[in-house]
This record gives sequence, structure tokens and C-alpha cells, in this order.
Amino acid sequence: MKKTQLLSIRTIVAIGIGSAVFLVLGRFAAIPTGIPNTEIQTAYAFLALMAILYGPIAGVSIGFIGHMLKDITAYGSPWFSWIIASGVVGLIISFAANSLHLEDGYFGKKQLIIFNIYQIIANLLAWAVVAPTLDIWIYAEPIDKLYVQGIVSGISNMITIGVLGSILLASYAKTKIKTGSLRLEYDEDDLITTYTENSTEN
Repeated sequence: MKKTQLLSIRTIVAIGIGSAVFLVLGRFAAIPTGIPNTEIQTAYAFLALMAILYGPIAGVSIGFIGHMLKDITAYGSPWFSWIIASGVVGLIISFAANSLHLEDGYFGKKQLIIFNIYQIIANLLAWAVVAPTLDIWIYAEPIDKLYVQGIVSGISNMITIGVLGSILLASYAKTKIKTGSLRLEYDEDDLITTYTENSTEN
């Protein structure tokens, strides 16, 4: 019971902090692409990290809430089709966690490939399918520009997550002690003293 409650609090805190950071990165660390309403968003690299570390609930929530806050503060109203797509990105990427095992301290070629397969699938589904389809259903947007925006967003997010997201995950893995490695720490003076006492007794 306590463990479940602790995990819930941990996830809630992660969602709150993650959404705030997503908002800041989305507003102030985005690079224009030249296509209307489409930017290279560094926030998605951070979203990938949080989704891997804290799971699907955090992943979908940070993507959804963070993007919604960004839209409200930047444009005055939320654009729900793309907000939902951001949640989808966080959700799908979070499923890679079970295959990465970052807590074991490893992020090699195998983990890099697995992570990028998940994030590519997530971005393809979110930006080439979910976002434009919901734009048509919810906002009756013209089809001609929707898929161009979606494809550009998807590609830019793939690159951003592939580069920055991979760096973030590798950096996090380095903070963990690798499975199977042991560190023996001792005081040299204590070791010599112990050896001397044992020799005297003999």
C-alpha cells in the first residue's frame, strides 16, 4: 500500500515538474522551420527522458499538459489535435523503458537502437496520423497543408529526440552503477593495523 502511494506521489511530482519544463522549453527553446505553426521543439527530447524514467502515465500527461500550457500562454487557446499527439508521443516512448533498463547503468548501441525505434514509431503515428486526422475531425482544416505540417513536425522531432534524447538517456545511465560491478573501499591504515594484529597473535 505504501509503495503504491509512494509511486503515485513520485509520478504526480514528475508530471508537475515535467509539464513546467516542457512549457519553458516549448516557449523559449524552439527553432522555426519556415513552415507555419511548425517548429523544432527541444521539449520532446525532455519528454522522452521523462517518459522513460517515470512511465506511461507521466509520459502522456507531460506531453498533454505541457503542450496545452504552451498553447495557452503562446496563442491564447489550446489546439487539442496536436496536444493529443504530444501525449501519444510520450505514451509510446514510455513503453521502451522495459527494454532499456537504464537503472542498470547501460546505454549502448542496442539500447540506442531500441530507443530510436520506439521514438520513430511514436512520431510517425502522432504527427503523420493522429494530429492531421484530428485536425480534420475537430477543426475541419484543409487537408493539403495538414500532412505537410505533420510530416515536417514528425521528422524534426525524430531528429531532436534521436540526438538530444539519446544524449539525455546516456547521461542518465552514466549516473547509475553498472550491474555486476563492485567497488571496494577501505582505509589502508586500518588494513595494515589489522594485518599486524593478526600476525602478532599467530
